[in-house]
Amino acid sequence: MNPDTALNVHLNEPLAIGLSWHNRFAQLGPDFLTALPPQPLPAPYWVGRSAAVARELGLDAAWMASDELLNALSGNRALAGTQPLASVYSGHQFGVWAGQLGDGRALLLGETAGGLEVQLKGAGRTPYSRGGDGRAVLRSSIREFLCSEAMHGLGVPTSRALCVTGSDAPIYREEAETAAVVTRVAPSFIRFGHFEHFAYRNQLPQLQQLADYVIDRYYPACRTTDQFNGNPYAALLQAVSERTAKMVAHWQAVGFCHGVMNTDNMSILGLTIDYGPFQFLDGFDPAHICNHSDTQGRYAYQQQPNIAYWNLFCLGQALLPLIEEQELALAALESYKTAFPAALQDRMRAKLGLKEAVPGDLALIEAVLKLLAQDKVDYTIFWRRLSHWVADGQTEPVRDLFLNRPGLDAWLLQYSELLTHVNKGLAFDLMLKTNPKFVLRNHLGEQAIRAAKLKDFSGVHTLLALLEDPFAEHPGFESYADFPPDWASSIEISCSS
Repeated sequence: MNPDTALNVHLNEPLAIGLSWHNRFAQLGPDFLTALPPQPLPAPYWVGRSAAVARELGLDAAWMASDELLNALSGNRALAGTQPLASVYSGHQFGVWAGQLGDGRALLLGETAGGLEVQLKGAGRTPYSRGGDGRAVLRSSIREFLCSEAMHGLGVPTSRALCVTGSDAPIYREEAETAAVVTRVAPSFIRFGHFEHFAYRNQLPQLQQLADYVIDRYYPACRTTDQFNGNPYAALLQAVSERTAKMVAHWQAVGFCHGVMNTDNMSILGLTIDYGPFQFLDGFDPAHICNHSDTQGRYAYQQQPNIAYWNLFCLGQALLPLIEEQELALAALESYKTAFPAALQDRMRAKLGLKEAVPGDLALIEAVLKLLAQDKVDYTIFWRRLSHWVADGQTEPVRDLFLNRPGLDAWLLQYSELLTHVNKGLAFDLMLKTNPKFVLRNHLGEQAIRAAKLKDFSGVHTLLALLEDPFAEHPGFESYADFPPDWASSIEISCSS
């Protein structure tokens, strides 16, 4: 297809793909959004597609190979029944109030009958682009596509990604790059920043309208709670706090660094959203900073739990006009302080093969994390090798990871004693389902991106297949589970995308 043809496809009749669309968010009204179509992307091509997400949407597999859908998901043709819109929100960025933000390059197409919202990221300028071009580049789009599905494969609450489409249209960041669009899927893309927007503007009717919409659609139990004197808005804050706590606990357990936990990047549903300068840990370093733009280390790995609470406090401040009593808001936030450690302890126990608490388990977890940090041991490889050690007793593969082998030997002895209280076969099975063999390491993503820039998308396809099922062995793909090469440490990922 030549560029002129691609640019004019959007003038055709809307494409019907067999999905029933509506958009409950659009019904909130013009104070919350701006309706506008996506901007055409010249001569698009497929980069990556998720058959699993297509099935989740109820989309026939044949559409995922069609030029018609390719153009529709690149902004060149309308999808019948959709109502594209950009939403407005505000937020704190790196701890500083940034004022009005909004969907500067993302358009919500609509909501399927199954309750999933579909959004195009990189679909062009909106009223909230703040001088930007509204586009996304190929490298960041591939990273988001793969990591969305990788996190889902790990069981972490997350937005999903249906596909990435690319174009040779030039996009300028630090250097000239090419454009891409990610089709994102989630039950909702509402963020903490949506609430902050109306609270800081003292638009209390709109704030209440938004809160009522979220409660009635996603948290209906908040209407009937006996807690907080029956205050549904305090109950909402508690529910969001608990979901956020469980999400961040899962991040910490799998060694995931988000990199830019601004309040406008925090989901009201406790989903991982807005994949930018993320990273899965290689060597275990609690102080690791994955975002090259984060010069102060605000979003370092070990800071993520506290930052999540800070963001929830901002949400609490935004909801305070509805909650009305500060004591109720603080009590709702307090749930995070119990939900997070409980969730993290459960996940770390599972990494040791424990379905429930046993005497000495928390001390054992704390001790092994200190050993891992001391030698900066590869986090993913350690836990996978430890899993196999439980089954076969082969100590050397685990010992080879450490410089402090006497320290490890002493720890393994303690762990062996703890395992006498459980069924080792069941422990091994739980560990293999908890400690992945494959994660989306930076160097793997970088290799796939370099090939994709040359129109070779095989690396994207291979990684997707592995990351969709990260706990399986996948014989023949051991190199994808190996140590990162030396050059991986020089990869710099920033907020630029």
